[in-house]
Amino acid sequence: MSDRHVFEYALLRVVPRVERGERVNAGVLLYCRGRSYVGARTHLDETRLLALDPDVDLPGVRAALRAVEGVCAGGDAAGQAAGDDPGRRFRWLIAPRSTIVRPGPVHTGLTTDPAAEIERLLDLLVR
Repeated sequence: MSDRHVFEYALLRVVPRVERGERVNAGVLLYCRGRSYVGARTHLDETRLLALDPDVDLPGVRAALRAVEGVCAGGDAAGQAAGDDPGRRFRWLIAPRSTIVRPGPVHTGLTTDPAAEIERLLDLLVR
């Protein structure tokens, strides 16, 4: 019997100027129901982002990315979402937003280790 579980993931994208349609991948959200896992890992390439918009609010972008990580971590850092199960937190985070940090489309895969998978996706798609 396989120990692989279905997971869902979405990229976190920074869209500094929506009218231009440009974006920088800045993180990965991952949810694995079979392991009751939800996580976010971020990496902001500030040089790339500043090349798209020299006036971007870097402290605001950093704070928004930290907030996503906090919701995934649960506990006090999750605020009102602290009592929600991992799936509900993931669904809330992937809901479309009209902010500078936005989730991309959801994709799926199989994994035996969601924590290792999120690091692999961060290296492959963000860093």
